[in-house]
Amino acid sequence: MQLDWLLQPLLAQLNTGVLVLNDQHQIVFFNQFIARRADKRLEHTQGQLVYDVFDDLPRAWLQRKLDGVLSLQAPAFSSWEQRQYILKLPHLRPLSSDSLYMAQNCTMLPLTAPDGVSHYVCMLIEDATDAYVYQLQLQQSMAQLELANRTDGLTGVYNRRYWQQQLGYEVARAVRYQHSLALLLFDLDKFKQLNDQYGHQGGDAVLVELSAIIGALLRDTDLLGRYGGEEFGVVLPETDLQGAVLVANRICKAVAEHQLLFNGQTLSVTVSIGVSSYKGQTADELIQQADMALYNAKRQGRNRVVAWQEPAEVYLKQVK
Repeated sequence: MQLDWLLQPLLAQLNTGVLVLNDQHQIVFFNQFIARRADKRLEHTQGQLVYDVFDDLPRAWLQRKLDGVLSLQAPAFSSWEQRQYILKLPHLRPLSSDSLYMAQNCTMLPLTAPDGVSHYVCMLIEDATDAYVYQLQLQQSMAQLELANRTDGLTGVYNRRYWQQQLGYEVARAVRYQHSLALLLFDLDKFKQLNDQYGHQGGDAVLVELSAIIGALLRDTDLLGRYGGEEFGVVLPETDLQGAVLVANRICKAVAEHQLLFNGQTLSVTVSIGVSSYKGQTADELIQQADMALYNAKRQGRNRVVAWQEPAEVYLKQVK
């Protein structure tokens, strides 16, 4: 039974792009799948180099692929995960993505004419846009989940678990490379009174704005985290004790000078800050020393910076 009559209708209705090239990479045939999406007609492009017809092809990459298929007479494959698309074809799906173009899986098959001499490559283009978009959405969801797992829901700074984990990494890094490292612990002075007077919404508003003020004073490499309640911590890589005290005083001064508006009322708050620097301690010991220095700052009158030093805490500077 002769089946040649099936060829044209089948290729016309096939939901896969079919592009046939000769051994000079000239177009021999493409089906309606490609013609419709590329807005090109076969009779106008037959015999032309595929790179001239589709001028946005990854030419160097595709040449190597096609030459490999022809010389080895073996198939080649490219997935959308390796290269989103080869032919720049618009997708026809009502999907939201960062691209208007069809993600593609492409199979390149070697073909030999009945004369045994003429060689061709058949490129099969499959639309993988759905998989691309779903993978993109999954990656975005995973990124959002990862962000949620490491940030504090109220203030947006790192949460205690992630912050302490990063402190451990920085301590290990300081040991390995013999770099300096410092730690700040601070909390809002008389926060309970503020909560009693303005309610928890007022307290939350102060914590959010406080985080923004302090974050703006830090480097990209510094790590600001909410340690608990109204207490925060900052890890300062590549920073010695003197540098950490300067940073702490800038924070203390900026907070004291900031006027915060809540429900039409102006609030003024201050912070007390304890500072410790790495001298071979563990991460927990660094936190403990900064916490003791913070306690000493509270005891000395609040709104000030105190650094831990052996054998005892030494008050360094009071913010006027």
